[in-house]
Amino acid sequence: MSSSTRDIEEGLAFVPKFDADGLITAVATDATSGDVLMVAHMNAEALAKTIASGEAWYFSRSRQALWRKGESSGHVQRVVELRVDCDQDALWLKVEQQGPGACHTGRRSCFYRAVPLGKEAGKPGAVRLEFRNADKAFDPKTVYAKPSDEPRR
Repeated sequence: MSSSTRDIEEGLAFVPKFDADGLITAVATDATSGDVLMVAHMNAEALAKTIASGEAWYFSRSRQALWRKGESSGHVQRVVELRVDCDQDALWLKVEQQGPGACHTGRRSCFYRAVPLGKEAGKPGAVRLEFRNADKAFDPKTVYAKPSDEPRR
């Protein structure tokens, strides 16, 4: 059953719009500071588990697997508030981040590099990233059970 645009944008029914792969983008921010911690994806099961448990669950596109944030690191995200955007195709999780960081690289946030504006970006590699608030909050080698180049939870 499809809903009208008006119902989706102005109504009270939660009808998340998943993409062709069955995923919806989820942005997690620190509930206190407002800092963006990470962007991930959820499938219907991850979203249902997040709503039911109050802890953030995601779907890994690279591993094609459901995962609870913090299940291997202990850095759980307790959801304080869950919002949906106007056309219900993106989610915003305001979370209390347990542990020192959300990023598998050992940083508090996954957004620790800035793209300088006003630069010529014609060739690959022409723009150089700048580190911002990039200090490591924890050592990922000691937090995660098995070392891997693939993003952790």
